[in-house]
Amino acid sequence: MALKIMRDGDAAAGLSGAGLFAILWDELVDLLGTAATAALLRRAARRALPHNHELIGLIIARVDDQFGYEVPASFGLTKGPPVALRDLVGELRPLLVELTGQVALRHLEQVPELKNWASASPRLQ
Repeated sequence: MALKIMRDGDAAAGLSGAGLFAILWDELVDLLGTAATAALLRRAARRALPHNHELIGLIIARVDDQFGYEVPASFGLTKGPPVALRDLVGELRPLLVELTGQVALRHLEQVPELKNWASASPRLQ
């Protein structure tokens, strides 16, 4: 097995959009809890929907006292973040800053797959 040296952005490039969303979901749940994560991601999706109708396929719902999600089928078709995910996290970033200041973004900067988005710009790189 060969080791790969990771440069900035490489970690996200090798994953599907569904995988990246799962990492984002899990990290936010660890930091904010499931209900807050669901509420923030729903709000970000509503805000991004006018520029990306693909996000209508993002379903975040409560089932049997648990929140869960289903991502659009296109999230599983590409390596790296699809445009719809970029639009979603572009709307999520200001919501996180409003709610937590820099705390949530600093937490997400520690995750290699999310580092560029959390630290550099309002878009997932």
